[in-house]
Amino acid sequence: MNWDHRSRLTAVTAGALALVAAVTVSGCGSGGGGGTADAKGTAAPQGAAPAAGSPAPPPAASAPAASPSTAAPAGQVPAAAWAKWNVPPLPAAPPPPADKPVKLTKTGQVPVISNITTTDKVVFVTLDDGAEKDPKFIEMMNDLKVPITMFLMNDTIKDDYGYFKPLQAAGNSIQNHTLHHPQMSTKSAAEQKSEVCGDQQVLTQQYGTAPILFRPPYGDGAHTPTLNTAVQQCGPRAIVLWRETMQIHDMQYQTADKKLKPGDIILAHFRGPTDLKGETMTQMFGELLSRIQEQGFTVARLDDYIAPPAG
Repeated sequence: MNWDHRSRLTAVTAGALALVAAVTVSGCGSGGGGGTADAKGTAAPQGAAPAAGSPAPPPAASAPAASPSTAAPAGQVPAAAWAKWNVPPLPAAPPPPADKPVKLTKTGQVPVISNITTTDKVVFVTLDDGAEKDPKFIEMMNDLKVPITMFLMNDTIKDDYGYFKPLQAAGNSIQNHTLHHPQMSTKSAAEQKSEVCGDQQVLTQQYGTAPILFRPPYGDGAHTPTLNTAVQQCGPRAIVLWRETMQIHDMQYQTADKKLKPGDIILAHFRGPTDLKGETMTQMFGELLSRIQEQGFTVARLDDYIAPPAG
């Protein structure tokens, strides 16, 4: 982070604390890609190496996730919470659209999406894999109420399925990202089906809700008939890519102007100091929110813009 950016954050933090003081005095309170490259272009995320075989059936399912409506929007987060994490406050997200722009079907070919058609000045944050399980990140999410969508891969979550349950209970959905994180286009049709169906089974049993979205590792094979068929056979009803990828301090863009657009889907990862050159996941996530806020955007819940299959 350069000194200019540190100065801006310091000013925002001071302003947020002043706002808290004013609220206290007055007695008023506040209510609670479209490409084929992953996070670093060609480098595989943490835990990408395939493991042999499929996992044994996991224990009984947990209770289904809480309704997304139980999570407070960003605009209702107290100023002190933003200051605690050294993040400039995000604007409140608009109400979810009554007519959801993405409507999934029960059968047939599944769509491939990397952004949502909307005029709302919102973006959608997705977190992949699940290797890093920092308790401070759960604390951060409880404080800031920023909605995320998690694409979890069994190899990196099987040592602690429970870590992700508080995030799910806060209204953040869990979606399919394969068992072992292979490049799907290098696998046979049967192997692709095993990867998708295996993760679908694990996630459904562990978290009580069947994923309706699938993200292929590295975005590889997203537009191939073989992978589309595998996804159809296993249950998810859309393949989700992205438009931007969060690095340690900044984002990589797929557009030449290097600007966010309404409805963009952003890819980030559950990663820690080993992969972030000493930076923690909460620091990386704070940087991500700062980049979003700087461009005048806020974060909305992806599920609020996608209508699941009827019936």
